[in-house]
Amino acid sequence: MTVSSSTTGAAPASGARTGTLGALPRAGQSRSGVAPLKNDNAALLQVVLFWVGAILLPLGLVVIVLGWYGAANTPYQYDQLSYLVSGGLLGLGLTFCGGFLYFGAWLARIAADGRESSRRLADTLLLLAEVSSSSSATDVHGADLGAVPVTAGGGSVVHRRDCSLISHRDDLAPVGDGGAHLTVCRLCRPTLRG
Repeated sequence: MTVSSSTTGAAPASGARTGTLGALPRAGQSRSGVAPLKNDNAALLQVVLFWVGAILLPLGLVVIVLGWYGAANTPYQYDQLSYLVSGGLLGLGLTFCGGFLYFGAWLARIAADGRESSRRLADTLLLLAEVSSSSSATDVHGADLGAVPVTAGGGSVVHRRDCSLISHRDDLAPVGDGGAHLTVCRLCRPTLRG
């Protein structure tokens, strides 16, 4: 069976920008789904715990029933004791081990869901940061208010109007053409005119 090269396109890297509107930044690695357990030890552990627990739990119950059947059908007490030890206690051990492994698989699944939720939250925060940084506040005339260089309280550091260090202040003054002696903020890095 051959696969044509037109159907197997290479997906862009997880952090790559394609320039289209649908391209979103990614915080984690993207999985293609071809081999979901390859190089994913947490998912492999969850699957192994699930299947081992799913086998041991009913196997322990079967061993208990076989031990009971053997003890019920022998008239000798020493045979009943061996059935009790080999069937009953071994069956209980297998049942408890299977139950704990099944519970471990459930906990591994919860941890994987938590990691997936964290990755989605990081993706959403990256998207919100990108959207909020690209859409700046404009005034009635369409001028970008965030790009206006200002000083706070007659200080010697020039900020952009939307700088997080001064956004809460009310004593902002725009910087005129004589702002060459002022220091530029290291966080917002405004551009001085003139």
